[in-house]
Amino acid sequence: MTTPLLTTTAGAPVADNQNSLSAGPRGPLLMQDYQLIEKLAHQNRERIPERVVHAKGWGAFGTFTVTHDISKYTRARVFELGATTPLLARFSTVAGELGAADAERDVRGFALKFYTSEGNWDLVGNNTPVFFIRDPLKFPDFIHTQKRHPRTNLRSSTAAWDFWSLSPEALHQVTILMSDRGIPTDPMHMDGFGSHTYSFLNADNERFWVKFHFKTRQGHAHYTNAQAANVIGQSRETYQEALFGAIEAHQYPKWDVKVQIMPELEADTTPYNPFDLTKVWPHSDYPLIDVGVIELNRNASNYFAEIEQAAFSPSNIVPGIGFSPDKVLQARLFAYADAHRYRLGTHYEALPVNAPKCPVNHYHRDGSMRFFDNFQSNPNAYYEPNSFDGPREAPQYREPPLRITGDADRYDHRNGNDDYSQPRALFNLFDDDQKARLFANIAASMAGVPDVIIERALTHFERIHPDYAEGIRAALNIPSVLELQISQP
Repeated sequence: MTTPLLTTTAGAPVADNQNSLSAGPRGPLLMQDYQLIEKLAHQNRERIPERVVHAKGWGAFGTFTVTHDISKYTRARVFELGATTPLLARFSTVAGELGAADAERDVRGFALKFYTSEGNWDLVGNNTPVFFIRDPLKFPDFIHTQKRHPRTNLRSSTAAWDFWSLSPEALHQVTILMSDRGIPTDPMHMDGFGSHTYSFLNADNERFWVKFHFKTRQGHAHYTNAQAANVIGQSRETYQEALFGAIEAHQYPKWDVKVQIMPELEADTTPYNPFDLTKVWPHSDYPLIDVGVIELNRNASNYFAEIEQAAFSPSNIVPGIGFSPDKVLQARLFAYADAHRYRLGTHYEALPVNAPKCPVNHYHRDGSMRFFDNFQSNPNAYYEPNSFDGPREAPQYREPPLRITGDADRYDHRNGNDDYSQPRALFNLFDDDQKARLFANIAASMAGVPDVIIERALTHFERIHPDYAEGIRAALNIPSVLELQISQP
């Protein structure tokens, strides 16, 4: 094999890559050293903005294979019995920056890009079935509490607990985050969820509401706070090491894909809002239905090109899969794609890792980095409709409209909403040891938080279950209400 010649970006050979061009050993450099200028200028531009959330991530490629027939619910080809679809998975922490430690207590992102024959389908979820908010107007506020304080430039437990204690809808997610599930040991030993409610459309254009679940076959494994601190002291890259190493060793992780299905009209009769991101659907009412299996079996050949530049958006759907009135999902349909256009560029979906495997035809033109066909092949068909055989709309894929009830207004999402019963059901599932660790984790996260905020939070935990609040009080060494009453003369 012949060794290639080193060149500039314009293809010119580089004769000397060791020494700058100068006026002698003690003389100044020369501006005509275009090779030096090119190298320094490019280095200044090697980094792109990190994701505002989910910045620290790990990913791999694999396949999704359908093992059970769900054609009565959806006409999407990706769910045809026996079909195998290539995919990309990216796991991440939510709050940490690009250089944060992997094994921190945080929600994990669980994002999947399916390269289907009908276009890319992106399912952008988490390792939890719920989230901290139900109204997207609160998302920037919530994320601010998870990032750095503007004066100290440190993470603030006070900000986090102040927001949570003023937002009872967050209690369900907080209980999961502070439980044993809060620090998975690695991406392979955690479940994934679509979290939002989506819709399926079958061949008869009937709509069903759907929740996606990805159940790990590797089993569940989690760290305690102390174990995580020890792990982080040894390595900040434990998730990347574990995922990359397992696949390199041909120990391919797998997840069983399951769905919950709700007939469209039943959404009007459930005692909870099935489109509320802070709520789960009880499995007793909507049992898990087997669909298939995901296997990750190939590491990225270049992390930056294929993981850092990977762009997922819930707005990427395919025929047979649709949206729902989930308010947070509706906002994400805009926010995710907009973030990618800012971070990666106008034509981010033309990058190889984001490009669909099927033909792509649209009328977007020009813009920065337009490195692919820009109407050269059919220059007269640069608008629509046209008479020059340009791409045409496909009305056969039209979906029935989403059913919307009520007048448009700014409805109080906390008024009349039960934010306590589902966290109570979860709390009651824990055994005594799990509850003790939950209390300790919450107490540890409240270190330095003002008493007034702690008491406000304890009021909400009391409404979930008296034992919940009392357990946290004991872990914080705060006297209970009964103890205070007894101590009064």
